[in-house]
Amino acid sequence: MLPARFSFVMTLALSLGVVGTPLFAQNPKSAVTDLKNVDEDFAFQGEYSGGVVENGPQGWRSQKYGLQVVAQGGGEFIAKLYVGGLPGSGWDRENRLSLAGMREGDTVVLAGESLQVLVKDGKAQLASAERQLVGQMNKVHRQSPTLGKKPPHNAVVLFDGKESEYLKGARITEDGLLQEGVELTKLAQDFHLHLEFRLPYMPYARGQGRANSGVYLHKRYEVQVLDSFGLDGAFNEAGSLYREHKPLLNMVLPPLEWQTYDIAFQAPRFDAEGNKTQNAELTVLLNGVPVQKNLDLATATGGGKRVGEGPKPLPINLQNHGNPVRFRNIWMVDYTKPDEEKSDKIETPAPVAANESTEKGPILGAPGPAAPAPSTTNPVAVTS
Repeated sequence: MLPARFSFVMTLALSLGVVGTPLFAQNPKSAVTDLKNVDEDFAFQGEYSGGVVENGPQGWRSQKYGLQVVAQGGGEFIAKLYVGGLPGSGWDRENRLSLAGMREGDTVVLAGESLQVLVKDGKAQLASAERQLVGQMNKVHRQSPTLGKKPPHNAVVLFDGKESEYLKGARITEDGLLQEGVELTKLAQDFHLHLEFRLPYMPYARGQGRANSGVYLHKRYEVQVLDSFGLDGAFNEAGSLYREHKPLLNMVLPPLEWQTYDIAFQAPRFDAEGNKTQNAELTVLLNGVPVQKNLDLATATGGGKRVGEGPKPLPINLQNHGNPVRFRNIWMVDYTKPDEEKSDKIETPAPVAANESTEKGPILGAPGPAAPAPSTTNPVAVTS
């Protein structure tokens, strides 16, 4: 909920002028993997950020806001408005407001708690009924700071656009992307895994049917992959340890944007008799932001419960859930050591320096994938 003083009527704006395509005309509920095949609604979906002037108890002041607009198919939309900025970019992690609405021609009309939002022409013009809040937001494209990160000297490259000895059951597209449903056969007890993924655009899908996959560590512990952009970040959404631990923050970017996972995993420990003496431990960075941190794993998760925990490392499985999720730039640093040299902790991914200035944050502003007729908006550098 937003504080009471944020009860207002406001106007937002956005449009990219995308023209409908034969693919959606033939089958509007398709999973789209190519920007050339998106529908009219795709142009309105995305993130917006900007300054707003609000009249509160202390008088007028400037406040940053963020907005995420999510296409639901057939001209329907939901959205979330964040006080302080977008998630991972200043949001106070408390105050947000849900909106819903429809597209009417070249405008999306959203409403929620005395708010009306008109989305058009790449701008977000805000004004309340009593003029207690006025301002403007622009559409932005954010990019993970680890996107395209090159493997370090001690890494093993698992996939770089072509077949490798560490792939089992791989299907590679003509443009060198790895499809879902593959095993990464490099075995390691403790490791840092980097991978990049792209979610398909599936506006009509809901819940677990919307761009679903998963990263099964040792085939036992699932880090969820899902198009949960603009949602709350539940225990079965992207960034979660599936159905066990919800993400600390929902850091999913819009579909058809390349995104990153950086995962630090330490396997459980077992004694000579096969009794577990220490749980597995997990840290996950989604698009450069910690969404699981030093998480103690008491059990296997999801489908991994059928495998069960054990002392031997198993492959990593990129789950095939029937949705065309694509992967690239996958590499691993093996931190496994002889038992006598094992430490309690393994190195955690740290793509952002602790003393990073507020002009740079875990997510860096950068141009995202352009729609067929993109608008000219200014990307932003965001703060955490």
